[in-house]
Amino acid sequence: MDSPILLLLARLVALVQCFHDDYHSHNSTRHHDYCVLGAGPAGLQMGHFLSKSQREYIILERNSGPGSFFNMKLISINKIYTGRRNREFNLRHDWNSLLSDRPDLLLQRVSRELYPDADSFPRYLSMYVKELGLKVQYGVDIGKIRASESESPRGRGYILTDQRGLDYTCRVLLVSTGLWDPQKVQFEGSDLVEGYESIPVDPEEYKDQAVLILGKGNSAFETAQSILGRASRIHLYSPSPVRLAWQTHYVGDLRAVNNELLDTYQLKSLDGLVEGGLEDIAIVRNGEDEKKRSGRKKKCRSSGKEKRGKLFLTLSELLDSLDGKNSSKVTATNLPVYHNDNFSLRQPYDRVIRCLGSVKIMSVCPNDTVNLSSSARPPSSEGARGRLPGVTAWYEGRGTPDLFVLGTAAHSRDYRSSAGGFIHGFRYTVRAVHRVLELRYHSNSWPAIKLSISQLQSWLLRRVNEASGPYQMFGVLGDIILLRGSHCEYLEEFPLQALPQFSSLSGHQLSKHGLLVLVLQYGLNRTDSLGPGRAESEWTRAWRSNFLHPVLYYYDKLPTERDMRHRPVGWPLPRPKAVHHMIEDFLTEWDGPISHSQPLRRFLEHCLHTDLRAFYAESCFRLSLTNRKPPLFCRQGYLRKHGIVRNSQLWQHAYEAGLMPGGQDSASTDTDPAFPDYLTRAGASVSSAINFDF
Repeated sequence: MDSPILLLLARLVALVQCFHDDYHSHNSTRHHDYCVLGAGPAGLQMGHFLSKSQREYIILERNSGPGSFFNMKLISINKIYTGRRNREFNLRHDWNSLLSDRPDLLLQRVSRELYPDADSFPRYLSMYVKELGLKVQYGVDIGKIRASESESPRGRGYILTDQRGLDYTCRVLLVSTGLWDPQKVQFEGSDLVEGYESIPVDPEEYKDQAVLILGKGNSAFETAQSILGRASRIHLYSPSPVRLAWQTHYVGDLRAVNNELLDTYQLKSLDGLVEGGLEDIAIVRNGEDEKKRSGRKKKCRSSGKEKRGKLFLTLSELLDSLDGKNSSKVTATNLPVYHNDNFSLRQPYDRVIRCLGSVKIMSVCPNDTVNLSSSARPPSSEGARGRLPGVTAWYEGRGTPDLFVLGTAAHSRDYRSSAGGFIHGFRYTVRAVHRVLELRYHSNSWPAIKLSISQLQSWLLRRVNEASGPYQMFGVLGDIILLRGSHCEYLEEFPLQALPQFSSLSGHQLSKHGLLVLVLQYGLNRTDSLGPGRAESEWTRAWRSNFLHPVLYYYDKLPTERDMRHRPVGWPLPRPKAVHHMIEDFLTEWDGPISHSQPLRRFLEHCLHTDLRAFYAESCFRLSLTNRKPPLFCRQGYLRKHGIVRNSQLWQHAYEAGLMPGGQDSASTDTDPAFPDYLTRAGASVSSAINFDF
């Protein structure tokens, strides 16, 4: 009796489920103005800026928490004690914290170590998300991205599909997935190689083992250093020799914190470095060793700690005679030592580990982690060996409008020349991208500070001594000073290579007075980084500075794209009308009156053909009595009642002459409302003037 009822109920349930599925399929799209792909440091940094400007956005993360790809020790310094309380200056030496309006939201709340353990960084990112209230959706694995041409006023957009078939549409797509896919090289026996991402982290697992590591970057040396006290022999093999960060000034090269193996190599303690190609090698097991290993398996049960078979490095050309390159048939003639008894890597190894770094997530290869349609796929970059997406100078994918690449994946713009592939660099390029977004989609111009021209030199000196953005992204981000006559507009951290598109990206126009560009850069003179004569100390030879130092470029008009392409080798900008190098300083403090301030003032005087000296109030008083046109410093300061006369007799004389209002204190309280008092808030002093009234 119950079977017809049960059958009816089953059909009703199926009908309801069908209706639910149909309803779900028509309502599975989530609409957002901005989609940020990846909750790593770059994605969260962009999330902060979008949240601060009250934009509608979502951050999509495939894992259950932010920054899950950090799994070993950080090599970015966490220098807490600088002797300063200036927050902006301290960011020069804090390479892990993200930017925010919270002065305490720094990594030092999680770890106070100079090189923190990597698990402290995901904890910091989780704290960053929580305290800023960022909109992050975890467990969303985007498997497909395609562009959508819409007839709506929104125009072009992007559609992202996750593992459940849900669609996310957005007007602007911000890709911040990083470079977490390990780079692999295919060669005979590559299946016998262990990956850096999956090897045991317990050093005891390598006790008395001979280890061959493929690669000579920080990941390779970090692996070697972690097992240095346990392994019997460690060899590092790759095509290129070691590049030391303290020599190249590139933070991605080998850091001193990881280079203990260089000591054991040079002091002949069994470890070493060898150069050679990766595509032509082969990893094989010795046939006799393989048979012994197989025999042991037959006699006894495996304990799980059984010693691995010995592995040999050989050349693929020596295996050509083998049928199918069967390792069990390898003989002495198939090994290089048979032909060269002094072959460096002739001894067998217990394990071979691949530490070749990572490749871009937006690969052009068929086995993409994310399936990108052709309309949503930036081409490969021209630099960085084609491993990174090709992006414009403002980090928009080439040929993919409204798709921007953030973080490490955008490192092609400054590969091996600046810090854009690392947190302490891309936190600033992400802010630059956000400013581009604000103008393009919300008509908000690049933030600019309006300064009296008499304040400019003090502001420049403040920036070179405090600013962290140009200091970290040297040669890539620079300050733009738009000269307007008696005042100027100061724009911070603009992408230098985008200077030809300055007006369309910033919303500011150039005047007939031209512009100045402030850049921090290393010198082009190659020298021994630790040898004598490595630094200049005489300000007259500032142009020969080797270490990081400020450089000012003066242009009477914007450089063109052609100018950018034909700029001198190693220069961040084309040849200007005039250029000024501030002498490198051992303390990176450019505040010397003779070595720094005076040459800077004279450079500005040369460019602008005017007297830029600063004067005491008494001198301004006398010059005002004896000159029809006193110096600009006196006109914009003293005569606008900004100067304070401390000498009571001089003040009385000025008052009797009708030059001062009644009441001694009125001169110090009356201000010019045309210019905000930025310098007072910054703690800087007015020390120069520039006259544009010519």
